[in-house]
Amino acid sequence: MENLQETVTYLKSEGFNEPVIGIVLGTGLGGLVSEIEIIKSIDYDKIPHFPVSTVESHHGKLIYGTIRGKMVLVMQGRFHYYEGYNMKEITFPIRVMKLLGIQNLLISNAAGAINLAYKKSSLMLLTDHINLYPENPLRGKNWEDFGPRFPDMSEPYSLKLNDLLRTISNEQNIQLHEGTYVPVTGPNLETKAEYKMIRLLGGDAVGMSTVPEVIVARHMNLPCCAISVLTDECDPENLKEVAIEDILAAAAVAEPQLTKLYTELITKL
Repeated sequence: MENLQETVTYLKSEGFNEPVIGIVLGTGLGGLVSEIEIIKSIDYDKIPHFPVSTVESHHGKLIYGTIRGKMVLVMQGRFHYYEGYNMKEITFPIRVMKLLGIQNLLISNAAGAINLAYKKSSLMLLTDHINLYPENPLRGKNWEDFGPRFPDMSEPYSLKLNDLLRTISNEQNIQLHEGTYVPVTGPNLETKAEYKMIRLLGGDAVGMSTVPEVIVARHMNLPCCAISVLTDECDPENLKEVAIEDILAAAAVAEPQLTKLYTELITKL
């Protein structure tokens, strides 16, 4: 708690005041930054107690500015369990953003398509998840000021935000699949047998992030939504080797559509 307060105090002293929307940008999904009228940008390593992203495709900046006249706080690059961080470190920035005043949280990620009806470079709206992480960000002492010991997870993804995104996708003629997201630890991609297992469990997409942030947002009663860019097709019967360059290229194709969806959502909030 002391670390959180120190971080919040520092950011306020740097002019990060009263953002209303928080955004987390995942692998290869930094295009939304071009829509921001930037007021202030700080590298993660300059922020007290902030982790530092070690993934090359994550820029590692906290950006404060406006999109369509709304004050936003954007994480350009997130933190992952496979980088060696624990779940409290991974979700520390979400706590910080909430304490700074955000009222809604928008998340993006890159994921593999388990549902074979969903193709590479398309988008999937998260409606639920199956958590396969071995650690939970709420493990340990509960801070009652943030939320209850046993937070309800019947609606981890805001029905209101998801309904708005459905409306926007129809208005903008953007294909938006829906489904269940399954996070794994990574950093390796999955085996054929693991893809089969995830499909049997009911997963539509598999990734290595997002769910810790969603759990913490739900704990703090912070409405959130999440969209996956599907960067590869995980068909165990026709599996092909995938390199990070391929994943980034597939994300780049879908990025303008994701940017459009979130920009229009911000307008409506």
